[in-house]
Amino acid sequence: MQNRMKEHQLKEGQIKGILQKALVGSLATINEEGYPYVVPVHFVYHDSKIYIHGLPKGRKISNILANEKVGFQVCEMKGLILNEAPCDVNTEYESVVILGKAKMIDDHKVKENVLNVVVEKYTPQIAGAKLLDNMVRGTAIIEITIQECTGKYYK
Repeated sequence: MQNRMKEHQLKEGQIKGILQKALVGSLATINEEGYPYVVPVHFVYHDSKIYIHGLPKGRKISNILANEKVGFQVCEMKGLILNEAPCDVNTEYESVVILGKAKMIDDHKVKENVLNVVVEKYTPQIAGAKLLDNMVRGTAIIEITIQECTGKYYK
C-alpha cells in the first residue's frame, strides 16, 4: 500500500457517505481489444452495491457482457492547497476506488426499485411517482458487486 494511502485512508462510514452524495462516478470496463473504456455515469449506492442506469445498448453494456470485471471511482476536489513553490501545490480531495463484478439486471421488480432510488437521489421533488412499466423495461440497470473498495483523502 502506498504511504499516502496508509496515512490518509477513509473509514468505511466516510466511504459510504461519499458514495451516497457523489453525483457522478467513472465506470471502467474492458473492451474486446483489451483496452480500458472509462465513461462518466450517474449512479446510486444501494444495499452495498453500485447501480447504474441507462440505455440498454452501448459500449459499456457490450463490454460488461463480455467481461464482468469493472472499476469504478468517484472523486471530489475540494480545493488547492497553495504554497510559495509551484511544485509544492497540492489538492484537497476525497476519493473512492472500487473493483468489482458487474452484471445486467433483468428482474422487473429489482429494476423498478433501483430506478426509484435513482429518482430519490437525483430528482427528490418527484420521488414516489409511479414509474411506467415500459420505461422500467426499456432501461438498463447495471449492478456492481464490490470486491475491493478503498478511499483516501488529503487536506
